[in-house]
Amino acid sequence: MANTALITGASTGIGYALSRRFAADRHNLILVARQEQRLNQVADELQREFGVAVKALVADLARPEAPQMIFDTIRKDSLQIEYLVNNAGIGLGGKFTETELATELAMMQLNTGTLVHLTKLFLPDMLARRSGRIMNVASTAAFQPGPLMAVYYATKAFVLSFSEAIANELKGSGVTVTALCPGPTESEFQKRAHIENTRLIKGKLMGLMTSEEVAKVGYQGFMNGKRLVIPGLINKLGVQSVRISPRAVATQVARLMQENR
Repeated sequence: MANTALITGASTGIGYALSRRFAADRHNLILVARQEQRLNQVADELQREFGVAVKALVADLARPEAPQMIFDTIRKDSLQIEYLVNNAGIGLGGKFTETELATELAMMQLNTGTLVHLTKLFLPDMLARRSGRIMNVASTAAFQPGPLMAVYYATKAFVLSFSEAIANELKGSGVTVTALCPGPTESEFQKRAHIENTRLIKGKLMGLMTSEEVAKVGYQGFMNGKRLVIPGLINKLGVQSVRISPRAVATQVARLMQENR
């Protein structure tokens, strides 16, 4: 019997690439995103190409009521979620004194509140079965403060801390939690966050990893039950350098990388 994966932010970028990975391994899918037309296209594509069952759920995950609506819909359809992938997220570049509060509050809800809410809703059934996996998509941004992208970096630090904490709590339960921490990745994220001209993006000597590359590494680590997955050697080295650097130095380096080139 095929397992079912619930994937948020599934219509583009890493979420879309992860959806293809799950479908290729013959897992049924419930895909959640806000863009209805694109989401339906993805659902149809994966059904045709891989012969799996795909359900599209259109939802604005920045709205606090969205997780309960998703959970209730899945319960009504008597579906069982074996894999929960909390991928949906947004970013916003700029000085905190100049950015829009409404966007930042929506970001906090989407990047952290919705992630926690969905985890809280779906985890009890996994524990009852002693079977299940949860992936929370954080970022290499989680490892240091991020001037000029302060709220985004803070949300990703929350996701990493939360994921590692509950992974420890769930040890021996049959349920695993994986924090996926990609670095800058080729996607629409940079343009939407207004950071496409920063040193971080323009100055990548080796180029950005593709969403497909990130998804491949993330999926393998997830299925192996790894608690932390950092795709790419450069990203791994970057995280290690942050860990051994004085906090003030790491913060200043992040500031320089977030400035426009």
